[in-house]
Amino acid sequence: MPTILITGASSGIGKATALRFQSEGWNVVATMRDPATSDLDHTDTMLVSRLDVTAPSSIKAAVSEAIDRFGSIDVLLNNAGYGAYGPLEAFTTDRIRRQFDTNVIGLLDVTKAVLPHMRASRSGAIINISSIGGQVTFPLGALYHGTKFAVEGLSEALHYELEPLGIRVRIVEPGMIKTDFGGRSFDFAMDESLGDYAPTAEAMGRVFGKLASNPSAPELVADVIWQAANTNSDQLRFRAGPDAVELLDKRKQQDDATFIGSIKALMHD
Repeated sequence: MPTILITGASSGIGKATALRFQSEGWNVVATMRDPATSDLDHTDTMLVSRLDVTAPSSIKAAVSEAIDRFGSIDVLLNNAGYGAYGPLEAFTTDRIRRQFDTNVIGLLDVTKAVLPHMRASRSGAIINISSIGGQVTFPLGALYHGTKFAVEGLSEALHYELEPLGIRVRIVEPGMIKTDFGGRSFDFAMDESLGDYAPTAEAMGRVFGKLASNPSAPELVADVIWQAANTNSDQLRFRAGPDAVELLDKRKQQDDATFIGSIKALMHD
């Protein structure tokens, strides 16, 4: 029976994916910073354990526990992350580092912890959750988009690096999803002294309201992750949600000036 290890599995995409893979007969290692907050049930096929992607000791412990319990990790889903938005000037260096430590360094550390096991077995799949924000940017998103562009680049490079070892790398790019991204998974910074940015912040509030008017369910992303984990094709990127398909197609077809112009126009509608 194959095993998937998921980071950020307390809610949203991670939780939906844990339930989807369990329903398909897989062993699931559902990890999160505080397992006490999870309503996922410990069963013979579901291990709920602590893993904080910014704490290397917890990563090592969770990976060891998973292998001890189920004997293997066949798929790693790097899902943990959050979004920092706001003017760059409003963020302290500590908050900037936290965004990159969680979304990029943490992802790399978890991947490094799992790779020796996959390399020894000459098999496995690493699925990294990116976003439409990994190829498309919005104003005030320098930090978040910076991390997701990094996830896209490091994943593509790892694809070359790991394919000869029998390890597949996949990128999943969700659009707007009904998750906690706007709550505890969202870090918005603004300062009263930075009034020059207020019109942009107000415009982006309207834009996000429009984009999030019909979000997809986390279960839709879980379906795409299931496909990415089980396909034998060479496909690297998997889009999740009709808005992701539409927006990323538009970005691919248009030059920079045209696409960026369309975002500016959306801000002023």
